Amino acid sequence: MDSYLTVKLIHIIAAVVVAGTGSGIAFFMLMAVKSKEPQVIRVICRHVVLADWLFTAPAVVIQLISGLYLMELLGYSFTSPWFAAVISLFIFIGICWLPVIIIQYKLRKLSAEKSFRLDSSLKFQQLFKRWIFLGIPAFTAILILFWLMVFKPLAVT
Repeated sequence: MDSYLTVKLIHIIAAVVVAGTGSGIAFFMLMAVKSKEPQVIRVICRHVVLADWLFTAPAVVIQLISGLYLMELLGYSFTSPWFAAVISLFIFIGICWLPVIIIQYKLRKLSAEKSFRLDSSLKFQQLFKRWIFLGIPAFTAILILFWLMVFKPLAVT
């Protein structure tokens, strides 16, 4: 198998992991909070932090490295409009994701308190709303990235 196809496969798998983990984390966190059950929220908050470090973070690094390598292999220009759009979205997603990580740690800490109850934790509710506020545009940007990768509507050279 040639290196292009191998790197492309790795790049696609990493993209699937980022999107899949992100949507899975969002779903389970939303369902946990909707349940209003302190123990459920506590467990999910703990697992969300772990999932981001085990799956999302490595996949993001792989995405960057494999994407840059694919650019080289294909001879795409790093000054092209397409690359400018892709890297801008990648950076935008990172700008959203880094605060999300910090928020997840805070949500985990708040939910671990013995007296935690969702209806009485205004801080948890505010942080959760901020988490959603950052997650929606980040996930939308991921979908736009998929579109750019597949259709390449902008010049790449």
